[in-house]
Amino acid sequence: MNRSKILSVIHVLSKLGFLYAMVLLIPTLVSYAYMDDALAAFSQTAAATLLGSGLVWLATRRFQRELRPRDGFTLVFLLWVGFASISAMPFYLYFPHMSYTDAFFEAMSGLTTTGATVISSLDTLAPSLNFWRHMMNWLGGMGIIVLAVAILPMLGVGGTQLFKAEIPGIDKDSKMAPRISQTAKQLWLVYLFFTVLTCIALKICGMSWFDAICHGMSTFSLGGFSTHDDSIGYFQSKAVEGVIMVATVLGGLNFTCHFAALRERSVRAYWRHEEARIMLVVLFGSIMACSLYMWMTGFYATWQESFRYVGFNFISVGLAGGFANTDFNTWPLLISLWMFFLSNILANTGSMGGGIKMARAIALAKFSLREALLLLHPNAVRTVKVNKNTIGEHIAMSVMAFIFVYFMTVVTFSFVFMATGMDFISAFTATVACITNAGPGLGLVGPAHNYAELNALQKWLCTVVMLLGRLEIFTVFVLLTPAYWKK
Repeated sequence: MNRSKILSVIHVLSKLGFLYAMVLLIPTLVSYAYMDDALAAFSQTAAATLLGSGLVWLATRRFQRELRPRDGFTLVFLLWVGFASISAMPFYLYFPHMSYTDAFFEAMSGLTTTGATVISSLDTLAPSLNFWRHMMNWLGGMGIIVLAVAILPMLGVGGTQLFKAEIPGIDKDSKMAPRISQTAKQLWLVYLFFTVLTCIALKICGMSWFDAICHGMSTFSLGGFSTHDDSIGYFQSKAVEGVIMVATVLGGLNFTCHFAALRERSVRAYWRHEEARIMLVVLFGSIMACSLYMWMTGFYATWQESFRYVGFNFISVGLAGGFANTDFNTWPLLISLWMFFLSNILANTGSMGGGIKMARAIALAKFSLREALLLLHPNAVRTVKVNKNTIGEHIAMSVMAFIFVYFMTVVTFSFVFMATGMDFISAFTATVACITNAGPGLGLVGPAHNYAELNALQKWLCTVVMLLGRLEIFTVFVLLTPAYWKK
């Protein structure tokens, strides 16, 4: 990739920087409305972003051109890192003793919807900063890139390559609408619709409007940030937990299911979708079995109590939502590790969830069964279908390659974390929690703690794993190959 191509990508970044400066005005207005002391931090960040983007735009305007597919990888990566760098500044400017490492960690965790935090005393945090944390969850949930795809045509650049690089799934060429920008707009409309419903439901259940709006943004986005140190446990409300559970399940489903359900005005569309159906069966089967185990072993006194806590946390962590209503760090290790295993596979493609996605898991299972059958009947002809779509050999190879690289990444970073001084359980679950964007882990990073206890190196490693998980690894790894940078 030559110099002019890099400058063309940077030119697009400068235009998107203008848009992000406008986004920063929203928490600035919240700060003004609440008269908190974070107004200067937000206004200075917005002004610096606007000025910097303007200067870069002027310096690179002669390099404006249509982006090519390979440019999308560079732009997606730089956009996430750049927006996280900008998003970190309000925290860095507001807290006198916060390092930029901590500020960047909080921003990357927010935008990747990981929900891991290094900030304590959330209950007394400036309202605008708390709002900004949840707004980052909401923007990152659908993906800032998808919003950019809807806007890019108006900026004079194409967005198809960005949509392919950002939208999770095993079929990067599928579209729900003829034009990519139209698809992105439809996604955002549905996203906004369910977010508003969640906010209203949480308000009805007893939250203040501020808490309801913040948690509405972080719930359907599967973000996991809360306005309280005790997370959802602060509210001690079964009604609130019920709303969070329903919204989290909806957030973990493929958006094509939402389109079909809204179009048909029937929930049957969810059950007809193979990926959604298997996800629901595995999730609720696990909840029932583990709730029964926790009750029968005497960990919880009643079946109702066991079902409440196991159900909420299995849905939240299993679908990478990241909320907690109890300290599951004290649970039997068998139950906790099964919950974290589920976080790797449960979320659907085309959802805000992380991990390898259920469609890939289904495809791998079906291809494994097919290979076993071919050993017995070498001449048999068996096709593999997922969601009624035939999976070709090329897609099958990409699925297996992704799953291999995914779990090798988990193993590698677990060892790296252990080399920095973490115990195995903390290292392993921190890696899984970050790559699935689930948030809390076990041990040092359990729900009763936060990531502030990690050292600077461990926090930077976590941000790398978060980004790899959010961009599905290959989007980042392709930038490390020499072939990508050849002219």
